[in-house]
Amino acid sequence: MKREVEFELSRNIRRLGHLDIEGGGEVVVRGSYAYVGHMKPPMGTSIIDVSDPANPKVVSHVAPPDEWSHTHKVKVVGDLMITNVEMDRRHFLRKGDKIAGLRAEGLSDDQIAERLSVKLSDIPVLEEALARGYHSGGFRVWDISDKTAPRLLSYVKTHGFGVHRFDMDANYAYISTEMEGYVGNILVIYDLSDPTNPTEVSRWHMPGQHVAQGETPTGVGYSHRLHHAMRCGDELWAAVWHAGIRVLDASDITKPTLKGSYRFPKGIPEPTHTVMPLEQPINGRRYAIAIDEEHDHKPGRLHGFIWVMDVTDLNNMEPIAAWDLSERLCPWVGEAGVRFGGHQYREKLDSTLIYATWFAGGLRVLDVADPHLPVEVAHFMEPGPTGAPPQSNDVDVDENGLIYVLDRNRGLDILEMSL
Repeated sequence: MKREVEFELSRNIRRLGHLDIEGGGEVVVRGSYAYVGHMKPPMGTSIIDVSDPANPKVVSHVAPPDEWSHTHKVKVVGDLMITNVEMDRRHFLRKGDKIAGLRAEGLSDDQIAERLSVKLSDIPVLEEALARGYHSGGFRVWDISDKTAPRLLSYVKTHGFGVHRFDMDANYAYISTEMEGYVGNILVIYDLSDPTNPTEVSRWHMPGQHVAQGETPTGVGYSHRLHHAMRCGDELWAAVWHAGIRVLDASDITKPTLKGSYRFPKGIPEPTHTVMPLEQPINGRRYAIAIDEEHDHKPGRLHGFIWVMDVTDLNNMEPIAAWDLSERLCPWVGEAGVRFGGHQYREKLDSTLIYATWFAGGLRVLDVADPHLPVEVAHFMEPGPTGAPPQSNDVDVDENGLIYVLDRNRGLDILEMSL
């Protein structure tokens, strides 16, 4: 049967401006500037003047420290900017760790390539990366009082892959990184009072991660690890991938302690990417929003989606609603190279509106005024100027209500919503 379908590519949102920058990882907007971390060329970090939303202009760009790294995450507070440093293509390259063991089993290179789900021509690439090692992982702190000329203040090396997503405020950086002796990323908190010399003040990890101290891993590989933790008052809200959610008491920053935890049922296939509480209670109860990250989809399995959690009692957190986007509402689902499903929302929940990126589903804006019934009130998934389908990755909203959506492939959109 053949049926024609007309898709609604935008509702209650229009594009004001567009900047064609590839490889978007994270966007942060402060005042009249947007800060973009790239995970593909041009790599590095771009500072963009958005004072004229119809005509955004790059005013400066800082490159990664070497050709083996990307710096795809960025945070800004006042005149300080922090950028991560992480191994580029880290998941692919770390497959090289398994080659020696597979050869010891007597497997040929053809068989090894099949076992690792790589091409035969990838084997020497993996071996070269293994021999080279990676020693650049960490984060860099910049003085951006002059937006046209960021000045490097410090470069803190960590370990392994390096630093992934993170949070910061005027006093501390809350870094998600691999560290020696641990399996998977943990939380390391740094004092920023002297930005030329950030100093570690504390660490937190889940039981089973500190293998150097004899702990036994609780997950397979890196499945139980910190994605990142967001500072919310005296708490840190941590998304811990396939281990779900942890809430930490950060009132004593030198010793974060566990305050609450929740692990989603094993039947939920996608990991927890971000979790934060709404800043205001609703009808006397406290709620949090969690979002999964969609990966390569296997038919029959659930996509990544959004959860509404009742977190009034941190010892008894409970999902009370979920929101998902039907594949039927996106014209590109199933095309080669097109990812579809939940990923990230704006990391500020100061109202009941949730601004969430959905890869090929673009930007979805939900209202959770009734936490039991999230309602979509606006969306935007129009193709870029070249016609490429969206792969919306990150979103922020400025003080005037303009929305900044960063795409993995086709740059930055500046949008206006009318409700």
